[in-house]
Amino acid sequence: MKGVQPREDKTAAGVVLMALAVVFFTCIDASAKWLLIAGLPPLQVVFARYLGHLIYALVYYIPQEGRHALHTRRPRIQLLRSVFLLGSTILNFFALSHLPITVTTTIAFSTPILVTLLAIPVLGERVGIRRIVAVCVGFTGVLVVTQPWGAVWHPAMLYSLGSLTMASIYFITTRMLAGVETDATQQLWPSGLATLALAPFVLGGWVWPEGPVQWAVFCAIGLFGMTGHVLANKAHRWADASILSPMIYTQLFLAAFASILVFGIWPTIWTLGGGVIIIASGLYIWYREGKIKGG
Repeated sequence: MKGVQPREDKTAAGVVLMALAVVFFTCIDASAKWLLIAGLPPLQVVFARYLGHLIYALVYYIPQEGRHALHTRRPRIQLLRSVFLLGSTILNFFALSHLPITVTTTIAFSTPILVTLLAIPVLGERVGIRRIVAVCVGFTGVLVVTQPWGAVWHPAMLYSLGSLTMASIYFITTRMLAGVETDATQQLWPSGLATLALAPFVLGGWVWPEGPVQWAVFCAIGLFGMTGHVLANKAHRWADASILSPMIYTQLFLAAFASILVFGIWPTIWTLGGGVIIIASGLYIWYREGKIKGG
C-alpha cells in the first residue's frame, strides 16, 4: 500500500504540471458544453464525467493499492469535499447549457478570491486589509462580467456563482486533507460518491450518444477529469499553492480558444474586461501571500 506521499521541491516541474492540468480542466468544460448542445441531459453529462473518472481511477489505482485505495482517515471531511465538488460540477454544467464557456470560466476565476475569504473563519488564516481590498476589486470584475443591471444578464449566471461558491468550499476541504489522504483516496471518493448519487436520477431517462464523435467525447470527459485532478494534486506536492495559483488564469485564454474553435463564439469585451480585473486582483493576492511567506 502506498502511503501519503511527502512534498518535494520541484517547483518548475510543478508549474508545468499545473499548466497541463488547466488544459484538461478546459477540456472538461468544452466537452460538457459540446455534449449539452448535442442534446444530452445535464445530469447525464455530469454522471458521464464522474463515472468515467471512477473507472479510469479504479483501473489505475486498484492494481497498485488494492482495497486500501478506498481507505480514508477523515471520512466526514472527505464526504463533505465530495459533495461540494459534485454540487459545483452540476451547477457549472447547467450554466454551460445556457452560457458561453468564456463567461463561466471567467466567473469561476473568483474562486481563489472567495477561498481567501473563507480561509479566515474556516482555517483560521489571517488576511490583511490589502488582500481584503483586492477581494472586493475582484468581485467588481464579476459584476462587469455578469452585468446584473443590463441586458447581458442571464439567470444561468446564478448557476456559475453557486458553482464557484461550492468549488471554494471544495478547495478549503482539500487544504484540510493535504498531507492526510493518499492520491488514490482523493480521486476515488469524489468520483465514486458522485456516480452512486447520480445513478438513480439519470439511468431511468438515459439518452444514448449518437455516432462515434459523441461517444468519443462522452468517454473522454471522465479521462479529462481524472487526468486534470491527478496532475493538479501532484503539482501541489511539488510546488507551493501560492506559486501555482496564477496558472489557473491561463484558462481564460484556453477557454476563449476553445469557444472560438469548437463553438464559433467570440468572447465579449465585458467578459475580457471583467476577466482582466479578476485576474489582476487574484495576482495581487498571490503576490501578497508570497511576500508574507517570504518574510
